Amino acid sequence: MTHRDDDSEPVQDGFESAQDDSESAHDDTESERTTIRTGRDFERQYRLDAAEAGRFLIDLGEQLRDGDELTITDDEWELPFRFGEPVELEIDFDGVGDPELEIELELPGRTDEKAPSID
Repeated sequence: MTHRDDDSEPVQDGFESAQDDSESAHDDTESERTTIRTGRDFERQYRLDAAEAGRFLIDLGEQLRDGDELTITDDEWELPFRFGEPVELEIDFDGVGDPELEIELELPGRTDEKAPSID
């Protein structure tokens, strides 16, 4: 798990990287990102200020609006994802104790598989 501290820098919390040994080599002159591919379990969490989270959500929304593929990147990794329909949006408000609002977006993956032929 990764979160950002007060300086908005990612901090690793014992999360095992989803990086192959073949992908771990880095060139000193050119930084390469690990590409997160299908078949992997990958998760990162960030603690951001509202303005930075808003910029991320706007960028994400524009990619959702404009196409059927998005790419999320960090300094160390990139996650290209082809999504399908329908997109699931969940809004959860917990007003007991310290109020909390959770907004979750779930994008189904899309494949390039085609149906078999009927002869």
